[in-house]
Amino acid sequence: MADSPLVKTYRIQGLSCTNCAAKFENNVRELEGVKDAKINFGASKISVQGSATIEEIEKAGAFDNLKIRGDQEQVKQREPFWKQKENIKVVFSVILLLISWILDSRYADGSIMPVIGYAAAIIVGGYSLFVNGLKNLVRLRFDMHTLMTVAIIGAAVLGEWGEGATVVILFAISEALEKYSMDKARNSIESLMNIAPKEALIRRGHHEMMVAVDEIEVGDIMIVKPGQKLAMDGRIMKGASTLNQAAITGESEPVFKTVEGEVFAGTLNGEGLLEVEVTKRVEDTTIAKIIHLVEEAQAEKAPSQAFVDKFAKFYTPAIMLIALAIAVLPPIVMNGDWSEWIYRGLAVLVVGCPCALVISTPVAIVTAIGNAAKHGVLIKGGVHLEEAGALKAIAFDKTGTLTKGVPEVTDFTVLSDELNEQDVLAIAAALESRSQHPLATAILQKAENHDVDYHSLLVEDFTAITGKGIKGKINQGIYYIGKPDLFEEEAGLVFSDEVLKLISGYQNTGKTVMVLGDQVKLLALIAVSDEIRESSKEAIRKLHALGIEKTIMLTGDNIGTAKAIGAAAGVHEIEAELLPQDKLGIIKQWKQKYDRVAMVGDGVNDAPALAASTVGIAMGGAGTDTALETADIALMGDDLSKLPYTISLSRKTLKIIKQNITFSLVIKILALLLIAPGWLTLWMAIFADMGATLLVTLNSLRLLRIKE
Repeated sequence: MADSPLVKTYRIQGLSCTNCAAKFENNVRELEGVKDAKINFGASKISVQGSATIEEIEKAGAFDNLKIRGDQEQVKQREPFWKQKENIKVVFSVILLLISWILDSRYADGSIMPVIGYAAAIIVGGYSLFVNGLKNLVRLRFDMHTLMTVAIIGAAVLGEWGEGATVVILFAISEALEKYSMDKARNSIESLMNIAPKEALIRRGHHEMMVAVDEIEVGDIMIVKPGQKLAMDGRIMKGASTLNQAAITGESEPVFKTVEGEVFAGTLNGEGLLEVEVTKRVEDTTIAKIIHLVEEAQAEKAPSQAFVDKFAKFYTPAIMLIALAIAVLPPIVMNGDWSEWIYRGLAVLVVGCPCALVISTPVAIVTAIGNAAKHGVLIKGGVHLEEAGALKAIAFDKTGTLTKGVPEVTDFTVLSDELNEQDVLAIAAALESRSQHPLATAILQKAENHDVDYHSLLVEDFTAITGKGIKGKINQGIYYIGKPDLFEEEAGLVFSDEVLKLISGYQNTGKTVMVLGDQVKLLALIAVSDEIRESSKEAIRKLHALGIEKTIMLTGDNIGTAKAIGAAAGVHEIEAELLPQDKLGIIKQWKQKYDRVAMVGDGVNDAPALAASTVGIAMGGAGTDTALETADIALMGDDLSKLPYTISLSRKTLKIIKQNITFSLVIKILALLLIAPGWLTLWMAIFADMGATLLVTLNSLRLLRIKE
């Protein structure tokens, strides 16, 4: 649904059933003043386009006792499971059922006392079920409430009061436990919503005041005392401290930050007093974006869920027809007993309820995506979760992915007798100050460390030569800086054997070489080193252990540096000196060979390859908007060790989804096979349905236990 001033989002408390979600969505759509409504079942939210009040929306969900609250409201702690009103009713109806069983065993057949007890148990435990079921029956809507209502009324008509009451109570217990399980599955996101404080100490002018986060403006100064959590994203203006960023990045160790350091809402301040300039509004903070992206991801249907939904559309009407045929055909065709065959038909209605099948996929997806978010991995949809579990090959960018992405100048060799090192470094820094390339920062840092004044040099006609380097005019001279082959192509310069030997020596030790020169001669060789991440080698080893068939490093760097870094990381193959379009071509070739290929990059320079891959995985450091928006999966801590965890989680999710679907169908088939000999009773049918639903949900919750 497109964003507009008329669209408001609300959180739903108590939503556990996909059929109920669909009914609630339709009810809200039918409200006066509402143009459209859309439910996100995984996140338990509804977006309403129109002018309906919270009270009106809540009334539309009264059939399932749904409660509504604003999207930005503090998440309320629900009452303990045994104190909730609907669960107290279930307990009371169970007591009535037990008393009725005792009375039934003591009184003779036909006694009215047990019947009254059973009827009371049915009314207490199944009142809301009947109301919804009868409404659906009138409108010819056939969902689980309709099926159960028909079955229970049929049992009462046949005089099977005990079984009817048992069906009601088992169904009520099933729904209560289902809600509990879904709340637990969603808890990972609910807990994220409460991580950041709802107010902060703000200094405006000379006054300090507590201000609600909704009223804090960009540019305000936030004062964060030791032991407090940050309420907003910002930049440290004064102070230094260690911050626990686990909620954002999944990092286990606190990170030390000082003046100019970027900090995030929801992180815990260690021992220092910080003054932080707020840089984002509350709805734009990193934690808010994470929550939004995860909730949107939970709303997207995975391929297996789409299959189940299509199957269920045909399955439910088919069950209704089968139940009708079983109840009617044997008495008409074979002179069977009407009571016996109607009873069997009712049992089919109950056991045929598709609850377990329909919930088999979404509860697994919700749980897995929520668990991943708590570990600093953003998976932007069930489809990407499933695809990650089926990957056969993974390609890695070098700079900022396998390496730290923080290059340093290790060697600066001047080749000209006319200029000294300061002059040459000033020209290089002036050119690189116009560039966005990661290696530019290394040269600028060296210039700053040596107090080189490069700001006074005017750079004109600046041009970036894709994949090669840059050029610009300084004091009427054209200068180039970039890869060695840039000079052969642009200036027609030929390198001496001595220079080639120097370049080769640097490259073979894993260093990247840049050449500075003009249209006539070379001025300097600049060797830059970018250390490999500590986590890279172990992450690659674990991926190979998981059965990933092929790993490859793609880089625009020279072959010598690429071989050194690739060997240290342990990848299977190395492709060097690539332009962005070359990386794209390799990904396309690999997809033809391996079917499913992931690309791991920084989310900016590797955009074409990321887009072409089956799953684009960004090394998305906290606060990196591009990585959050462009990739299918983002590793928030810039930590490759989270990649094997993500693959394991995805594979486990796929396995559990297949188990859930198979188990749901097998239970139904086995129960239906009991019809022929007449062994399937109503209470067995509801127990099979309830058991399947609970086991499917509990099986999915095992995904919460998967750790790095």
